[in-house]
Amino acid sequence: MQYWLFKTDPDTFCIDNLYSTLVQTGDWNSIRIFQARYFSRDDVKLGDQVVIYHSSCRDLGIVGLADVTNKEYPAQTQFDPVFKYYVLKSPIDDPRWVIVDVQFKQRFKQTLVLKVIKQMTNDQQVELVKKNIAYLSYPYKR
Repeated sequence: MQYWLFKTDPDTFCIDNLYSTLVQTGDWNSIRIFQARYFSRDDVKLGDQVVIYHSSCRDLGIVGLADVTNKEYPAQTQFDPVFKYYVLKSPIDDPRWVIVDVQFKQRFKQTLVLKVIKQMTNDQQVELVKKNIAYLSYPYKR
């Protein structure tokens, strides 16, 4: 089992949205950074654990946990010309973008804010701070 950090902008999709779905599961879609593509396609596996990180908001930080509930599959939005993530040359048999589904596990009572994470000792810090990539929009392997 591996651990991943999935970043989301709470204005678009937050952990509460994941919690409020009928089965508390959603697809982790709209990621369009190639490094994230490779992680999603090659490394994220069924049963992996996910840390949900809210960005582009007042209190940047870790807000909860989720589980990966399936292996990767093609992001259908890349094949739909009316969607903003449409990719003209993405073949169906070898899609450019893949996604995974995650299921809500826990919402923290308090956000573990980035400011607090940065004040931790190196042994305690979450890897995303050490690598200085807190604002990138992709799952990060810990």
